[in-house]
Amino acid sequence: MLTQVLSVFTDYTFQLVALGTGIIGLLSGVIGTYATLRKESLLGDALSHAALPGIAIAFVIIQRKELLFLILGAAVSGIIATGLIQLMTRKTVVKLDSALSLVLSSFFGLGLVVLTAIQNNPNAQQAGLDSFIFGQASAMLSRDVQLIAGVALILLLLVGLFWKEFKCYTFDPMFSRSLGFSSKIIEFLLSMMIVLTIIIGLESVGVILISALLIGPSIAARQWTHRLSGVMILAGVFGFLSGIIGTLISSLGEHIPTGPTIVVVVSLFVFISLLFAPKQGYIAKHILKQKKQKRFMARLTELEGGKQ
Repeated sequence: MLTQVLSVFTDYTFQLVALGTGIIGLLSGVIGTYATLRKESLLGDALSHAALPGIAIAFVIIQRKELLFLILGAAVSGIIATGLIQLMTRKTVVKLDSALSLVLSSFFGLGLVVLTAIQNNPNAQQAGLDSFIFGQASAMLSRDVQLIAGVALILLLLVGLFWKEFKCYTFDPMFSRSLGFSSKIIEFLLSMMIVLTIIIGLESVGVILISALLIGPSIAARQWTHRLSGVMILAGVFGFLSGIIGTLISSLGEHIPTGPTIVVVVSLFVFISLLFAPKQGYIAKHILKQKKQKRFMARLTELEGGKQ
């Protein structure tokens, strides 16, 4: 078994895919922290599904599976979906959850219709296009990893440059506006960062599961610390490890899809954190509760003894 694991680590394809999925996991953990803290977890799910018609329409235009153009199409589709969600929630009586559900279902339905039409056309370039639904990390190429790393670097630099603005707007938008920060610019940047994070993860995880990778690491990290910097670092670490471990498990087995395996590993991190985190975990809270009850009963016994 050890020999098999070592042979996998020396395999170039594994190294390439693990690096790509690790970077995606790290970025998803960092950017997903903002979505989780702003209570917009469903936004990632809606935007990931909304990206599908952009991918399909971009393929119709260029007639070949070129990742950069497909990502541009997905980005445009995601931006349109974000604008529609904000328009409906601000200008109409439609609530956020209803707007998210409507955009998710309508855009995903449109994407499936266009993809079905593409699959019915005799075009050899269409092969593997449906992998964006469930993900196919094994098809990742060197230029794909370079593109993912470039986008991740830009987004992480934005997090560093606008750390104070993002932090203030995330926790108290009203106070942020009183300090002179433009809420429209900050919200646009955060939405764009979430959209781009989702898009670069579509090829490896797919539109259906990418929201779990976006939200899971930050939920796990929040069980261990309450500081934003700590949560973000831990979320990035959990996401990075999930990408590598999921890719390793997929490589060791036969016919094990990489994307779903990564999501399963993320879920394990979440459940372990919910149970075993030293302060917020269920076991720690249960032990603390038992100690409080024992102290209370001991104090009660002392008081009863004093009365006698």
